[in-house]
Amino acid sequence: MTAGSIVAPSRGSAGLGDSSPLPSRLLSDLRTDHAGETGAVMIYRGILAVSRDAAVRRFASGHLATEAEHLAAIERLLTPRRRSRLLPLWRAAGWLTGALPARVGPRAVYATIEAVETFVDHHYTDQIEFIDRLDSGRTHAPLQALQALLLSLRGDEIGHRDEAAALLDCHAGPPSLVLRLWTRAIGIGSRVAVRICRRV
Repeated sequence: MTAGSIVAPSRGSAGLGDSSPLPSRLLSDLRTDHAGETGAVMIYRGILAVSRDAAVRRFASGHLATEAEHLAAIERLLTPRRRSRLLPLWRAAGWLTGALPARVGPRAVYATIEAVETFVDHHYTDQIEFIDRLDSGRTHAPLQALQALLLSLRGDEIGHRDEAAALLDCHAGPPSLVLRLWTRAIGIGSRVAVRICRRV
């Protein structure tokens, strides 16, 4: 397998061949996607490790299964040597991003997931739009297959965001200052992590 090659995944992306090179920008994007999905799995594991709320645990268990599927799909695309060398850091950060709000309560959990998934929606949208610009003639099957996968993943993440937002609305009252600062920090931290992941 060549340095810039990808392995055909099974989820919604038939047509990606074993020796289909991708532009360096997309390889960097896939590295951030892999790190992000790794972190997402750990977010839900962190929630489940701490929360004893039955509704929160059902929410986290269902989303964990979906995120594990996402991670497996990205892992089939990206050879191990192309993945971020900081995966232990992203795992720890993800676990804490789930565990800390789980100690506070359901409202904090749902606000956290809404913030995370809002960022992920934008992140996947940027990649999808980049492929549109790169392959406007729709002539490159591997790019189209990758875009189809990203669209599928994005759809799941939007569903997670909307579910979290709806559950958050069930908990009356405006968000506290601490919660607003926490969700803002999630957005900033996610952007910084992506910039780092593109290089390391």
